[in-house]
Amino acid sequence: MIIELHMLQNFPPSCLNRDDTNSPKECEFGGYRRARISSQCLKRAIRQYFKEKSLLSSDNLAKRTMFLTSDLTERLVKKGKDKEKSIAVISRAISSMGLALKNNQTQYLFFLGEREIVNLADMILEHWSELESVKDEKEKKAKETSGLGKEFLKVFDGGRAADLALFGRMLADLPDKNRDAACQVAHAISTNRVNTEFDFYTAVDDLQPQEITGASMMGTIEYNSACYYRYSNIDLEQLKKNLGGDKESAELAIKTLEAFLRASVAAIPTGKQTSMAAQNPPSFVYGVVRDSGMWNLANAFARPVYSNSGDLILNSEKSLINYWNKLANVYGNAGIKALPVLTLDEGLDLEALEPVNNLEEFIQAMKDKLSFAA
Repeated sequence: MIIELHMLQNFPPSCLNRDDTNSPKECEFGGYRRARISSQCLKRAIRQYFKEKSLLSSDNLAKRTMFLTSDLTERLVKKGKDKEKSIAVISRAISSMGLALKNNQTQYLFFLGEREIVNLADMILEHWSELESVKDEKEKKAKETSGLGKEFLKVFDGGRAADLALFGRMLADLPDKNRDAACQVAHAISTNRVNTEFDFYTAVDDLQPQEITGASMMGTIEYNSACYYRYSNIDLEQLKKNLGGDKESAELAIKTLEAFLRASVAAIPTGKQTSMAAQNPPSFVYGVVRDSGMWNLANAFARPVYSNSGDLILNSEKSLINYWNKLANVYGNAGIKALPVLTLDEGLDLEALEPVNNLEEFIQAMKDKLSFAA
């Protein structure tokens, strides 16, 4: 079963997601320049919202880090172990798994569930004496080939971490511990054509003598204003599999889906927010529950939406609905279980859809149609 989420979100002057030159991210679509927010940026905002609002238990969340050694050291010190000895023992444990460390950091970001980290710390405590006795590289290799490293690797089972199950992970040195993402998140692109603009700013020294005139600092910030189309989907069976594949995972998958829907609607990237305060919730939220298939509706905006013939947001909503109806007419809508839509605007033809009054009704309408394969 596939769950899809389509949203339209209009932002005033903002720079929510920047490139390496500090310019708002853009792309060309349909032959026109569009504002863009990367999928990585959106996923990061969603993951942070999970934690900030406690939408899921901390035991069901993951950490992405190169400082695994530091995290494990803190845990072992709390268990009464010496800090310096802990660092050495942890380093040997990580090396026994075939992973390289430099300055007590892994070579790349590890995405690990909280339960995976807890279990690894417990296993290191269990094998403390054995690891502490290792004196040189030859012994370290012997421990690795003796199967100790393989025992440690068993903890990397995903740990029922919801965000890891949603967004997947890739461990270059441990390919059998990779997880295929259950969720796909598209780059958000503007329904309208955009041009980057420049805000020239100055700063005046509060203690500057009156005889000195002029600003003490000046510069420019690039920004744009855009109505974004956002699309994401979740493969519910893959999500359940990533969470363990049992009865508990089915229940957790529903909680994860609800958390994802809430966070997707509410979470906003943090770029330049202190100077632009682009805190604008979506104007249009459209969900799809279907047995199979996926439709990204970005082509509804291949021809940019213009505001000179009416409201930009309302025209974007009409374009999205019209494009959905065209796809449904041509390819059929068999297997579609629910089409809840939540909008702030009146005057839309929602006859083929299922309008709801608020976010709670929207989420419930999605959950009511969910089912898992036997």
